[in-house]
Amino acid sequence: MTDTTRPPVTITSFGYGHGDAPKATAVYDVRDHFRDPHVDPALRHKTAESPDVFDAVMTTPGVTALVDCIVHTVFAYVAGPTPAPVSIAIGCVGGRHRSAAIAIRTAQVLAGMQLPAVLEHRDIARAVIERPTPETTTAATDGGH
Repeated sequence: MTDTTRPPVTITSFGYGHGDAPKATAVYDVRDHFRDPHVDPALRHKTAESPDVFDAVMTTPGVTALVDCIVHTVFAYVAGPTPAPVSIAIGCVGGRHRSAAIAIRTAQVLAGMQLPAVLEHRDIARAVIERPTPETTTAATDGGH
């Protein structure tokens, strides 16, 4: 049964390339540790709401363990004696792929454990942040050949 006496848990995905991390109880920075779907031209302009992007993120080694960690963090704060709001922010570069997929999965797991979360995607609808990818880096170093 869901506890309606506690404030809701908020999970926010965001992109550091669009601004600072939102104020949150805990912030997770996934930029440097997990495979970025942005490097795949077929996924670059999609978002985590697309099943192929979501699957690409969720099958990255370590991501499932991170989701479990975030869920345990939420429950640790919720178990505290003070019924204060719990907010989790998850950031990647653009806020469209990794952070959004991890936020979606975290909200799903929490809901399955009878702790629904409010899911917010601060930057998922923003334009793709153009940055070097393996194919553009190779083209620049080999003269485009």
